[in-house]
Amino acid sequence: MKPSKIYLKGKSVFIVSMLVIVVTALTVYFTGINSHKTITNNFYISLGIIASVLFVFLSYGLYKGIAIEDNFPKLKGFEFRKNFSKHLTPSEISIIEVREGIAGIILSIVLWIVISIVLIILFIVLETVVWFSVALILAMLYWVFFRALRLVFSKAATIVNNLIKSISYAFGYTILYVG
Repeated sequence: MKPSKIYLKGKSVFIVSMLVIVVTALTVYFTGINSHKTITNNFYISLGIIASVLFVFLSYGLYKGIAIEDNFPKLKGFEFRKNFSKHLTPSEISIIEVREGIAGIILSIVLWIVISIVLIILFIVLETVVWFSVALILAMLYWVFFRALRLVFSKAATIVNNLIKSISYAFGYTILYVG
C-alpha cells in the first residue's frame, strides 16, 4: 500500500521558520541576560537550536514523504521605474540671505516651518522605503526557504519510510544550510 502524499503550504513553512527564529533569539536573550556570554557564544547557541529544529523537521519530512505545495503569490505587473529627475549639487544651491529686523524674523519663522514640513515629508518617505525594504527582504527569505525546502523534499519520494536515508539526507542538508 502506497502512503498518501502529505502537502505543506510554502507560506505556512515560512511562517513557522520565522517563528522558530524569533523564539530562538528570545530564548538566547532571556537565558543569557544574567550570564555574561559573548556574542559569539549566543550566536552558536542560536545556530545550534535552529540547526536542531531544521534537522528534526527535515528528517521527519523526508521519512513521511512530505512535499511542499507552491502557493507563492505571483507578482504580475510589478516593475521598478527609475526617476530621471535632475539632482542638484551642493554648489547649485544658493544660500538664502536673511535680513535683520521684523522681515528677517518673519522670513526665519516661515523658513523654519517650510523646512520642518519638508523634513517630515522626507521622514515619511524614508519610513516607506524602510518598510518596503523589510517587505522585500521577507519576500526574498520566503523564496529562499521555499526553494531550499522544495529541493530537499524532492528527494522524499525515493526515501519515504527509510529512516537511515532520511536521517543521512537531513543531516547533510542541515550541515549545508546552517554552514
